[in-house]
Amino acid sequence: MSNLQTESQQELEETMETSEPNVTAETERTLDHVSYFGYSLLRDVLIPELLGDETNTISYWAGKHLARKYPLNTMDEIVAFFKAASWGTLTLAKKDKYSLELELSGDVVSKRFQQETCSFHLESGFVAEQIQRQNNCLTEAYLTHKEKNGKVLISVQWDRKDILPTETRAERYKK
Repeated sequence: MSNLQTESQQELEETMETSEPNVTAETERTLDHVSYFGYSLLRDVLIPELLGDETNTISYWAGKHLARKYPLNTMDEIVAFFKAASWGTLTLAKKDKYSLELELSGDVVSKRFQQETCSFHLESGFVAEQIQRQNNCLTEAYLTHKEKNGKVLISVQWDRKDILPTETRAERYKK
């Protein structure tokens, strides 16, 4: 094994030791600097241009798809994923028997509000699918923007009567 491979492996191991629990090595790999401009160019300019009127719907379902690729077992893991993905700071604002409210904030969220086409449906879909997986019942998430505060409220609701069949759940999370 070359010195470069050894150094990279050691850096990765050190990063994983200091990271949040159960966040995969893949989510922890970072560049020295990722500009906000590059991030915003993709999320808030190019994607809306390509998807047009369907941006919010497709982004929501893309978020659900990402959640299936990166299944997380706890709310703490979801919070850590948001941090690793540079989606902002996710905090639990309120929790009831069949719903919860999450607040998404941080510099990246505040800056994204400056874009005319900013959408947080990717994040909303991701949360909906993770909670659906954790609760094993049909779950949806809704957005409320709080532009004055630079925050987004994600309201998540589920119905315990609408339980996912075991075989469907197993097939769904197989990949």
